[in-house]
Amino acid sequence: MRDVLGIVLGLVARLWLATLRLDVRLSPEAEAALADARPWILAFWHGRQFPLLAWRRRRPTAVLVSLSADGTMQARALAMLGMDVLRGSSSRGGSRAMMRLVRLLCRGDHDAAFAIDGPRGPLGIAKPGVRFAARSASALVVPMGAAARRAVVFRRAWDQFVLPWPGSKVTVTLGAPLGAEAGLDAIEAAVASEVARAEACLGRGPSWPGGKRPW
Repeated sequence: MRDVLGIVLGLVARLWLATLRLDVRLSPEAEAALADARPWILAFWHGRQFPLLAWRRRRPTAVLVSLSADGTMQARALAMLGMDVLRGSSSRGGSRAMMRLVRLLCRGDHDAAFAIDGPRGPLGIAKPGVRFAARSASALVVPMGAAARRAVVFRRAWDQFVLPWPGSKVTVTLGAPLGAEAGLDAIEAAVASEVARAEACLGRGPSWPGGKRPW
């Protein structure tokens, strides 16, 4: 049943994403790195991931999805959106899935996408998985941001999930890549800066739930 729901979700998401008016802003450093042979790890905050799916990635991209029942639905939907899905979570199969991801990156024909504060938060706090993957695969960490002109924000969700309205203008930004030696603080700050840049492209100031910190 979850597989069927995932297929339906994937179809709806494809139609939804096709309506968005996408504005992609690459920093000069990200533009120059497009031809870099090293794998990319696309780093972003949980909750801002939906608009990022509208961006045409430079090559096949892998993502980790939990082994939970909801993860089964999510995995099916993401596969329909063109992602290569590896299953595993921090509590079940996570180490094996991470090593499979690293081997895939080391092959040289895939990138990876990481919600770096997931899968359970806290929101905006980077976890060590992204740094481990980057160092193990000698990958570049590319910080990403996203913002929508009109969107529903699910305030009760831990990740404050942002769902743009169909037809809304969305901005996706890619910042200067960070080397594999970058620390979590640097990665966290770079992603926060890119979300703030995406918001600024839509004429808004930075925002953060509760006013605690900028996106």
